Amino acid sequence: MDLRRVLCVGAVMRDEEHRLLVVRRGRPPDVGRWSLPGGRVEAGESAPVAAMREVAEETGLSVVAGRLLGSVERPGPGGVTYLILDYVCTAEPPGQAPRAGDDAADVRWVSPAELAALPTTPGLLDALRAWGVLD
Repeated sequence: MDLRRVLCVGAVMRDEEHRLLVVRRGRPPDVGRWSLPGGRVEAGESAPVAAMREVAEETGLSVVAGRLLGSVERPGPGGVTYLILDYVCTAEPPGQAPRAGDDAADVRWVSPAELAALPTTPGLLDALRAWGVLD
């Protein structure tokens, strides 16, 4: 079995109302499920730069990546393991309206209660709870 690791990133973003930015995945894995904006780190790219690029591609927002909030490992196709580094990101300038792009079928700001009612990617809610994001 191939046990390759694929480095990925995610962005944890809040708006002025303390809602969380989530995208509905438009492509595998987990098509139709809600998750944080993010994706693979490209060759020669730092993880924070990848987080900023992925947010821009999936939501149209210009952001700055801050501190590393946490990391998770998720199984991928063909025996790969996705190592996902999640960064706290902030919109710059603030007040931008997100719009779905790239592989996102939809994007929206949600409260913790709204997020709990959505079909989310496996482990998302557990990780966000562990990191104190859903408090």
